[in-house]
Amino acid sequence: MSFPTLADFGHDPWWLILIKAVAVFAFLVANPLAAILIERKIMARMQTRIGPNRVGPHGLLQSLADGVKLALKEGIIPSGVDKPIYLLAPIIAVVPAIMAFAVIPFGPMVSVFGHQTPLQLTDLPVGVLYVLAITSVGVYGIVLAGWSSGSTYPLLGGLRSTAQVISYEIAMGLTFAAVFLDATTMSTSGIVAAQEHHWYVLLLLPSFVIYAISMVGETNRAPFDLPEAEGELVGGFHTEYSSLKFAMFMLAEYINMVTVSALATTLFLGGWQAPWPVSMFDWANSGWWPILWFTVKVWVFLFVFIWLRTSLPRLRYDQFMNLGWKVLIPISLTWVMVVAVIRAAIGSSSDDELVRSLVSAGAGLVVTALIGYAIWRLMKLPAAHRDRPAGGGPADGEREEPFDPMAGGFPVPPMPGQVLPPPVPAQSPSPRPPSDPAKETTDA
Repeated sequence: MSFPTLADFGHDPWWLILIKAVAVFAFLVANPLAAILIERKIMARMQTRIGPNRVGPHGLLQSLADGVKLALKEGIIPSGVDKPIYLLAPIIAVVPAIMAFAVIPFGPMVSVFGHQTPLQLTDLPVGVLYVLAITSVGVYGIVLAGWSSGSTYPLLGGLRSTAQVISYEIAMGLTFAAVFLDATTMSTSGIVAAQEHHWYVLLLLPSFVIYAISMVGETNRAPFDLPEAEGELVGGFHTEYSSLKFAMFMLAEYINMVTVSALATTLFLGGWQAPWPVSMFDWANSGWWPILWFTVKVWVFLFVFIWLRTSLPRLRYDQFMNLGWKVLIPISLTWVMVVAVIRAAIGSSSDDELVRSLVSAGAGLVVTALIGYAIWRLMKLPAAHRDRPAGGGPADGEREEPFDPMAGGFPVPPMPGQVLPPPVPAQSPSPRPPSDPAKETTDA
């Protein structure tokens, strides 16, 4: 097995670099087309429906037909938009999603027309930080789209996305720190090589769990699709977009799903290395076979994205923020310190590597159980709601908080711990007193 190093990059001729760049771009365009169709098929299967089956054999050309339909639609630009930024926002959302794949390793060293080259466009000493920085730029496309639309609901969707990305990128960055401490490198090719004997999903299980939750929030996918919640924001930041501009936002979302899945594969599932027991064969991790293992691992994550969208309802926004700031970030900080202590306390010799791996795996199971317990506690109904009698009144010893749903001039639902005032019973109209015929004659 030949793992590329940083010294193997930067020596390719220009035509080979061009071939690699086109191949990565084709991979990123083909995956969303397949993902949209497969998502609709899987969701239909899970919900006992048929799904797309009209365009092409078994509906296989449905994604292509939808793309052509969007391209032929009229591109409507509302009159109140900031036009330059309105047109630039979809581009800002798509380009960083594509650029982030430049440092993702697809395989080992191979021979292409007589040139030995790694199956990776390029690599950097801080390759993972490059991915984190580039994907962070993509949120500007969403924010600017909401602001430039000149409408209230898109603006609220853009602001939600800003808060969401800031919250969950902190937890995501801390999971990277644990990987850096164990691998002693930030380059993506070096992290794959460090997992030759043990994948980090086994040694750094809490980091994997926190990253898996954070990547769903980072990509605005259900149950964390609050920036484009149809119930209260119509369509969110892309409400005022149509035609190809709307298609670019959808393309950016699915490319981001592929990017975070590829990064999870690289950091925690051994990258392009074959899973056991296939890895016992020498041919499995050489030549072009690793591209297959890499693609299968990425699609496992994409299936989980689809599964979550089909199975879980959307979270409340307070639950979503509490999960990021009160659970994921504190536990991520604690886990990074645990990894650093284990790394410093146990030597780095080959004899101590097994001991360090076992200690890390054991500590990871404990911290993962803590994450599950914290999420369970967070998602439970507050005590004020669990202990409330069926009639809706206050529980024993509880002081009912005053709440006026019409205080702002528009009816709003109660927050946790607040209760609606008891309904005013409808009063029947008082009976009309009997009239005096003599008086009515006099009045007439």
